[in-house]
Amino acid sequence: MPLFKRRDGGSIRDRFEFRDVLGTGAFSKVFLAECKAEPGHLVAVKCIDKKALKGKEESLENEIKVLRKLRHQNIVQLYDTYDEKGYVYLVMELVTGGELFDRIVAKGSYTEKDASHLIRQVLHAVSFMHDNGVVHRDLKPENLLYFNHEEDSKIMISDFGLSKTEDSGVMATACGTPGYVAPEVLQQKPYGKAVDIWSIGVIAYILLCGYPPFYDENDANLFAQIIKGEYEFDAPYWNEISDSAKDFISHLMCCDPDQRFTCEQALAHPWISGNTAYTKDIHGSVASHLKKSLAKRNWKKAYNAAAAIRQLQLLRISSSRAVTGNSSSNGTPPNRPFPV
Repeated sequence: MPLFKRRDGGSIRDRFEFRDVLGTGAFSKVFLAECKAEPGHLVAVKCIDKKALKGKEESLENEIKVLRKLRHQNIVQLYDTYDEKGYVYLVMELVTGGELFDRIVAKGSYTEKDASHLIRQVLHAVSFMHDNGVVHRDLKPENLLYFNHEEDSKIMISDFGLSKTEDSGVMATACGTPGYVAPEVLQQKPYGKAVDIWSIGVIAYILLCGYPPFYDENDANLFAQIIKGEYEFDAPYWNEISDSAKDFISHLMCCDPDQRFTCEQALAHPWISGNTAYTKDIHGSVASHLKKSLAKRNWKKAYNAAAAIRQLQLLRISSSRAVTGNSSSNGTPPNRPFPV
């Protein structure tokens, strides 16, 4: 059954003038395109090869289903879909402001208050998703984009390829990105909306120091840290950060998903809703750590948590063993910070 039935039988190229290639992926290309009926109205068109998509049709249909449900100012919009011979096209809102961390590095100044404002926008969008029964399951800095290059540009959540609706059944599949996944995902327990809250906590942590709370080049050690919630607010990097920020993060990166904050509780925390976020410029410290991370992006592993868990199983390391495994007090060698 077609993903989208065109009312008048017109093709996407009847309606849009394709321009530059904005990006390429394993199964797709993203084009800048202009709407012929509305000159000057630019969109991003994701062109997906059906041959490459074979066997993954359900995943794409799920992403489309999710995006059609979500209309929020901080979520990249899906305008239309075209199912044509050889290709499926997704007509998306054009977002031009770049990735979150790149923008912070380029800034002249940056404060806790700025970080609080960013996280508040993410929480509002995720709260809207959760109210609509959608769990993103892969929140990470690369999926947070600025809408445009304006100084006060809003932040946008993108990439719903791993998202799932609660009405589609119990979630227990390991997915996401190592370093940002919640303990219950790694333990292969049934999970829900709380996994997104954990990921937001990890992002907030990085926004305030420039390096991740969990890091180890060995996946078994990394997962052991996450399962036990072994992170610290290391001196000297956290000395100038408010206790309120640390309290906020501690309620998001809480190992027990039942005790973890909801979006509503997080939005009500004084670090988000009040005036407890410091206004001291922390750009120098945060940006220097982020630059090292961005320079070493090739260190990132191009597999998700499911693949990493399979690797752990091959190594005969179960999540229960990881919980009792040996590690240092913060799970990392003393030469922090590390690449994100």
